[in-house]
Amino acid sequence: MNNSRPVESSAGISLGDIYYILFRHKWKIIFTSLAGVLAALGIYHFKPPPYQSQAELMIKYVSESPQVVLGDDNRRVLVPDSQGDGIINSEIQILTSLDVIEEAVTNIGAANILAKAGGGDNINDAASLIRGNLAAEPVNSLSSIITVTLKHPNSQMVQPILLEVITDYLQKHSEIHSAGNQFDDALTMEQSALSLQLNATEQEIADLKNKANITSVEDSQKDLSTQISKIQDEILDAQVDLSGEEAAMKQVSGNKSLEQAATNIPPAIPSNEVDAYTRINANLDAFHKKENDYLVQGFTQSNSLVQAVDQQIADAEKSKSDLEKKYPLIGSATAVSMASTASLTESTTDPEAQMAIIASLQAKIKAWNTQLTQLQTQATNLNNLAPTIAQLEQTESIEKANYQHLSVSLEEHHIDESLDTGKSPNIKWVQMPSPPGRDWKKTRKEMAMVAFGGIFAGLAWAFAIEMFLDRSIRRPVEVKTKLKLPFFLSIPDVRRNGHAKLARNSEQRLLQLKNGERGSTGDQNGVSPVNGSGALHIASLEQNRSLQPFYEALRDRLILYFEVKNLTHKPKLVAVTAAHRGAGVSTTAAGLAASLSSTGDGNVLLVDMNLENGAAQRFYKGKAVCGLDTALKHETRQEAMVHEKLYVVNGNAESALPNALPKRFSVLIPSLKAMDYDYIIFDLPPVSPTSITSRIAKYMDMTLLVLESEKTNIEVVQQANTWLAESGATVGVVLNKTHQYVPSRFNQEFLSER
Repeated sequence: MNNSRPVESSAGISLGDIYYILFRHKWKIIFTSLAGVLAALGIYHFKPPPYQSQAELMIKYVSESPQVVLGDDNRRVLVPDSQGDGIINSEIQILTSLDVIEEAVTNIGAANILAKAGGGDNINDAASLIRGNLAAEPVNSLSSIITVTLKHPNSQMVQPILLEVITDYLQKHSEIHSAGNQFDDALTMEQSALSLQLNATEQEIADLKNKANITSVEDSQKDLSTQISKIQDEILDAQVDLSGEEAAMKQVSGNKSLEQAATNIPPAIPSNEVDAYTRINANLDAFHKKENDYLVQGFTQSNSLVQAVDQQIADAEKSKSDLEKKYPLIGSATAVSMASTASLTESTTDPEAQMAIIASLQAKIKAWNTQLTQLQTQATNLNNLAPTIAQLEQTESIEKANYQHLSVSLEEHHIDESLDTGKSPNIKWVQMPSPPGRDWKKTRKEMAMVAFGGIFAGLAWAFAIEMFLDRSIRRPVEVKTKLKLPFFLSIPDVRRNGHAKLARNSEQRLLQLKNGERGSTGDQNGVSPVNGSGALHIASLEQNRSLQPFYEALRDRLILYFEVKNLTHKPKLVAVTAAHRGAGVSTTAAGLAASLSSTGDGNVLLVDMNLENGAAQRFYKGKAVCGLDTALKHETRQEAMVHEKLYVVNGNAESALPNALPKRFSVLIPSLKAMDYDYIIFDLPPVSPTSITSRIAKYMDMTLLVLESEKTNIEVVQQANTWLAESGATVGVVLNKTHQYVPSRFNQEFLSER
């Protein structure tokens, strides 16, 4: 038989499990339920509902002034729509607003309102008290009637306060919905806002134009373009004249070299410098032409192409200026080099006059270049400001249109107001504020929740213990579903379920030593295997009547098991052990041995293998209990007889060392199997890594593992079963000291298992 199956949890929860949980933890459930009921009674006594008064109002609406649209700005001043939901919700907001409540507090007096609500005369506290206990809601979604309810601890004040609140609401309602005040404030504020925006836009446009020193962007752009083109033409003409004069001066200075020295005319210029100067002039002409083309095409001065040409012009001008400073007459020399040697038809005999003309032309060109640069900078700045000014002018146009439209709408509204074309809404009383009374509905609901909460808390507590916190084996069904081990019998706790008195009487009457000493009651099932002096008490059929049916049932099931397994040899070796101490192993072994000795013609030998019991000499009915070897010899085994066909021995009597027991026991096995005993019952110590149980259990035909209900942990049982299975032992389970919580009519388990 394979006994090494893993521990498993049962799937789901059955009706029997529910009965067991409820009846086992009934006192917890009853305690929490009573606590919930007491708490509910405390709410009823110490927290009664406040007094309340209730009123009903019917609200009707007629057509009101149409909405006003503010031009293209999409800003609107809206009136409530004609749908009933919107009207009712708007009125509820007005009714419960802080302004209305504070007005009511002022009229009634904060001290009167707070007299039975903590006292004081703070207006804010009184307003908070009223607002927190004031409720307004429609009767239903299709009705125009709203119900207004006020709660207050003072029965004398609740009705007057509600009446005052509704009266102040009616006044506030009239102020909000009156024709004279419906649009005036909103339209006037909107008109002022538009005026401020328009003035700000106009001022911003004026600041930008003053900064650029213009009155019109378009006109200024045209004027600057004309001036730039004119100056560029002047520069080109002056450069042509300057080139001619410089060429003539070159010719004069070349023909009259002596006069050149007399008049401080610079010496002759190298030809390579003249060629460089000529190239610079040609490049300048090309650069100026390219720049003019860009400006005509609409490129601004900030454009990268224009800026690149300007940089080239500046570099060429610098190079030209450097050559002119070094060679003052280089311009004339360049002109001569560009003309044909026979092309000079004019000459000047006065070098000083010639130099004056050249200097004049150079000064004009420099002034015009400076002016051109300034004009180009102005054009660039103007082009940068043009988009911003255009956008502001567009915004100004829209704001002017909105302002004019709003002014017209406001004037039309004033005309409609004077003609009184609209009608004010009306409100009618359906029910005046009722006399004060208490509403117990919410309190009863709260009491019921607290009471049922106590019941649910007890149930949750019980189910949490059973399903999560308590890891012990409690019922026979758990042995089958969780441990998956063969189950033989469950033995009740005789201290409970009506057996306690019977067990005490039986113990006091029958378990006595012949030498006059009384044994202690160490075992929980009413049998004391070892007394204070070390005497061993064996539970016979007569000595423990309360457990007799259960030991007989265990005997019958064990015999049936051997028959099913076809185990016919004699003697049959049965070990009784547990997973921990105090589970009732000795009592179960003694009871099983006694019940087996009452059947058949064979004999039963009970061997006590507990090491601590073997440490002292043990007695039964005043007679020393002999060792195992004595019981195995026919001529001496009468010394071990304690009852008819029942023999009791100490398995450790001949061995001083516990470690020697397994080796010695294996030697005794042939002798044990050769004896004429029907059954040999071994009372073994609990299974542990250091005990001899797992080493001896492999020789047994059956090892009964006694579990103490509600105390033996499932993990401990699993480990003990693993150790026994590793030694090859065949394991069956006896559940001891079980408690019967569920009444018989509700019990879902077999009666034979209890």
